[in-house]
Amino acid sequence: MAKDNGERLDRRDFMIASATTIGAAAALMAGSTQMQAAAASAAAAGTGGTTYTGDVIAGKKVVTSLDVNDLEPGQIHRLYFQGVQAPTGQYWYVSVTVAKGARPGKRVVLTSGVHGDEMSSIHTVHSVMNQLEPEKMSGTVMAVTDISRPALESMQRRWPNQGRGADLIDMNREWPGNENGLTAANRHAGLLFNRLLRPNADAAIDFHTGTTGFEVTAFNIGEVARPEVKAMLDLYPVSQILNMPKAAYPTVLHNAFIDVGIPAIAPEIGAARVLDREMIAQFVEGTMNVLKHHGIVEGPMGRTAAGMEVFVGNSGFPVLATAGGIVEHLVKLNDKVVPGQKVAIQRDSFGEVVAEYTAGVAGEVSGQRSDAMSEPGNPLMFILFNKTTPDGVETYPE
Repeated sequence: MAKDNGERLDRRDFMIASATTIGAAAALMAGSTQMQAAAASAAAAGTGGTTYTGDVIAGKKVVTSLDVNDLEPGQIHRLYFQGVQAPTGQYWYVSVTVAKGARPGKRVVLTSGVHGDEMSSIHTVHSVMNQLEPEKMSGTVMAVTDISRPALESMQRRWPNQGRGADLIDMNREWPGNENGLTAANRHAGLLFNRLLRPNADAAIDFHTGTTGFEVTAFNIGEVARPEVKAMLDLYPVSQILNMPKAAYPTVLHNAFIDVGIPAIAPEIGAARVLDREMIAQFVEGTMNVLKHHGIVEGPMGRTAAGMEVFVGNSGFPVLATAGGIVEHLVKLNDKVVPGQKVAIQRDSFGEVVAEYTAGVAGEVSGQRSDAMSEPGNPLMFILFNKTTPDGVETYPE
């Protein structure tokens, strides 16, 4: 019933930590884990339905918790979710669009904007929602497209944290979050996961792109061994899948869903800061297939992975710059490579070759540095490949 109260190694930050830093971080994480467990227990008890603050922003009501069962069926609902407070005491509000079907059915949650420079992911979700006709639907589709709102305001990847001086937090290392956590980003994640995302999901899709300066292919991330996850992965007309076990990166959003029994995947849609219309169309088609698979919308399936040559790898091999200079790639995204194959060269300001780079594994190129210059240590390329004895992905090219 609705209530109204009146009103592991970062995938791109390759850092060497001292033993002291590691020890301190371990102690901090231990305490954080205990708090997260308490928050999860509180969330399991339920939020008590939908709670409105009484505020209205640009004609849209504001909620601090949402149960889509409280919403009128057969309609599109647009709300703001009140997230964590900014340093000024104002709130970060997150946009929520709910297509509530005329008939009961499955609930699918679509998220994007976990990173603030991922425009194609946001446009993909918008495109799906704009196709939906709630009066013809069974079930509910909820879209949240600006999760890391302060990062989106400046179209930068990470959440600008003010806790200990200027800092940037990767929001996709904060899930399921903690409403009483040590940073605003962690608290924001906890509020969203406990009060908005988890309570309204029978399945979830968290959309991403590459990061600024680094583009990726059209591929999906998910754990193939989970039948419900595999079913979703196979419904997209893309040619690469990163088979990532939950244990490899437990604090990314789609794995937080998995951890509470909600099947989820993470599509990757090309370069950051741009709209790649061709790739967007592929992922819109795949997402509509997922909604048809769950019986939410009717109609024939579009293109899927069936009949395509899909390369499935369980790890991403990073090719790292060893020098500074201008990078020239010798292979393209989706190209197959073999060990020892030259994949890139690097020149200094005189035009002389200062480094040559080769593939260390057999696989397919899944990501490349799109910025032409690089410092030592920057990832120049990720190669999707298969470890014979996987113990988690080497890096997570997202």
